[in-house]
Amino acid sequence: MDKVVAGIQIPDSKLAREATGLLREYGTPLLFAHSLRVYLFGAIRGRHRGLTVDHELLYFGAVFHDLGLTAKYRSTDHRFEVDSANAARDFLRANGIDESTAGVVWDAIALHTTPEIPWHKRPEISLVTGGVEADVLGDGLGEIPDRDRDAVLTAYPRIEFKRGIVRAFHDGFAHKPMTTFGTMNTDVLERTLPGYRRTNFCDLIAANPLGG
Repeated sequence: MDKVVAGIQIPDSKLAREATGLLREYGTPLLFAHSLRVYLFGAIRGRHRGLTVDHELLYFGAVFHDLGLTAKYRSTDHRFEVDSANAARDFLRANGIDESTAGVVWDAIALHTTPEIPWHKRPEISLVTGGVEADVLGDGLGEIPDRDRDAVLTAYPRIEFKRGIVRAFHDGFAHKPMTTFGTMNTDVLERTLPGYRRTNFCDLIAANPLGG
């Protein structure tokens, strides 16, 4: 694994290496490359904005942000973002990281599919979302110089990523469709899960037994 990509140092502490090892072991090659791109694109966007960033916390957020999609970490009843966030917090707690610091990583992961809100939080939280937005949707690429974009894509190529990430989402939460309510994840299930019909918020209001 490259130590520096596009001028961004990839964390190489003992704890960072252990986190990378979990991603290699329980993730897929697609999720591994995606997670590294999320870290790098997020860090580059932070550099563009002149933000002061704890890169190791940003790295933990990127490494764990999709592990809730995997067989090792997915639950039967939580949003995948929460499963991913819980996995990161458990890992950090087990390695002696204080609750406040672990909470930053938890927030970064839990909020990474929530539009706008992470950008009002501290950089380690906002930039996980910034990296995800760049890699999945192409948002924010104007903050990433072409030469840096090319360096990231050379180090961690997008091999059939567009189709592969949708499949990874499907595999991660098709068994618990109720957890996608109110999120963009319902879009994935509408495309990939035969017979799925999203819950409508207005229907829930109308069904409230309080009446009125």
